[in-house]
Amino acid sequence: MTKIQLALDRLTKEKCFEIVEQTESYIDFIEVGTGVIKEYGMSIVREMSERYPNKKIVADMKTCDAGKHEAKQAFEAGAHITTVMAFANNQTIEDMLVVANQYGQQLMVDLLGVTDYARVEELHRLGVRMFNIHIGIDLQKDVEWGAQHFQLTNHISDFQLVVSGGINRDLLPLLMKQQPSVVIVGSAITGHENPAVAAKEIQEGVTQF
Repeated sequence: MTKIQLALDRLTKEKCFEIVEQTESYIDFIEVGTGVIKEYGMSIVREMSERYPNKKIVADMKTCDAGKHEAKQAFEAGAHITTVMAFANNQTIEDMLVVANQYGQQLMVDLLGVTDYARVEELHRLGVRMFNIHIGIDLQKDVEWGAQHFQLTNHISDFQLVVSGGINRDLLPLLMKQQPSVVIVGSAITGHENPAVAAKEIQEGVTQF
């Protein structure tokens, strides 16, 4: 069953906790976004983990280097999943996979900017089993979701597909055809006048399709 990951980014600490409090009944994963981590550090990851022990916590570190160190930071703060960019050096990713295994947690690879499926196949051979097909916020005004985005992962099996980038209720019929393991939703919930209503609509949409 597809999980819903709430992405908390470009928000104050107080707003992050306020939105989670309102939406926790409708979400599965809580993502502490890159911007929030840069603002508040590992302390907000730790606090989110302590306050919501029944949710999976994602530390969106977007690691590019120093993989071993950053993975340890995330997992020791209570994260269940941390992220690394697909363009990072293979050694960085291999180190993070080792640390994730040591902590019994997971590594998600962000495919932002990747256009060659050969890179995905290479990462899969390294042991990566969670791939995030991601349309970045700076591209969303010019790029629309389509079947072409999933050509990156059509050549592999035995992995978890994660989708993110401007996702809202209207996109779910298209995205759910790909049977993603996780759908990441940010501003469609966090920017809504009633985040609980928006989260409930996303949950219903994921269940419907």
